[in-house]
Amino acid sequence: MAMTPIRRVVTGNDDQGRSMVVRDGPSPGVHEAQLPGVQDAKIEGRGHTDFWVWRETPPPLNGKEDAGTWNDEFPCPVGGGHQRVVHWLPKTPQSPPNAPYKAPEQHGRTWDRGGGNHYNRSYMHKTRSLDYGIMISGSRTMELDDTKLTLYPGDVVIDVGAWHLWDSSAQGCLMAFDMFDCEFADEFGTVVGDDKPMRPPEKQKLPPGVRPQRRVVAIDREAGKSSLVGDTSSPDVRFDPARPGFVLHRMWVVKDFPAKLVCETLHLPNVLIPPPKGSVLNVFTFPPDDGWQGKVGEREVRAYFEAVGAPHACTYSADAPHPYMQKTRTLDICIVLEGQIVLVLDKEEVLLEQGQFVINRGVNHAWSNRSAKPAVVSVASHDGK
Repeated sequence: MAMTPIRRVVTGNDDQGRSMVVRDGPSPGVHEAQLPGVQDAKIEGRGHTDFWVWRETPPPLNGKEDAGTWNDEFPCPVGGGHQRVVHWLPKTPQSPPNAPYKAPEQHGRTWDRGGGNHYNRSYMHKTRSLDYGIMISGSRTMELDDTKLTLYPGDVVIDVGAWHLWDSSAQGCLMAFDMFDCEFADEFGTVVGDDKPMRPPEKQKLPPGVRPQRRVVAIDREAGKSSLVGDTSSPDVRFDPARPGFVLHRMWVVKDFPAKLVCETLHLPNVLIPPPKGSVLNVFTFPPDDGWQGKVGEREVRAYFEAVGAPHACTYSADAPHPYMQKTRTLDICIVLEGQIVLVLDKEEVLLEQGQFVINRGVNHAWSNRSAKPAVVSVASHDGK
């Protein structure tokens, strides 16, 4: 069983600053895994696919090289980050036995305590990184020192430098990781500050057909021991009155770089545009365009961008290809989590399906849902240059 090819669309700007597709096809950064300590013992169907790598922060938004093919390292380049998808297998009769648990061992910017087999179950490990983990397919159990929980497609994990173990024994999975450098305030990488985790309002109502967006947050509250900060739907949900059924689920904000190990960040004001050298993660539900098209003009569009703190992102024009065209100085890593969506650019359009990726590099664009069902897209926006 070969590793699953995954489509990746990379955008850029032409010499006149018009947005366009630069690359479109299966992401080439495919790396098959190998059993530790066994020469040439590759694990068919297990490994990871790199989609984009950046070695500095803010990441550059131009250049002709394919940064998805750059040599990468784990957990991520020092001073930078990467986007990858990991391919893990279900448990089978061929699965190796799990290694015994052990005292923590350090390997560069990672630590492990054993307990896995690199086939369907990872070691209990910790990395000097902050990770946005997003489930694409299958199921996966996350084991922390104080609990276990199972993740399903569309679920989001914010791993704030915590000890954790992944187990895909039941089904196998594809899971995306946006990993970037973080700062340990002590040698153990424990929590900084006493930020109170936010919870969704008790009577939070979502439009018909929109499901709550799950957000799991994990951190080490004490040295050598991970804990669950929260497992709820997004506590901060935004709407657009001009587009019934549109929902923006805020997930996380990174204010500083390297990222700090804190329990909550949604008290920060950033929605679409990240702080300098920071990032924001949002999950959008886009309703079918048929429900609002022809009823929205410049006033409604500008009101939306004003409401999410990004008035200058709006590039509305009466002759634009879509009313909600926008442009920000960000590297946007976008994943279609559900449904179909069209990426609208100045020079072309691209139809995208569930499980496909877009790397937007500071381009003018919009999202258009021309299907009959809602589409869900995650967007991790990193301040760029």
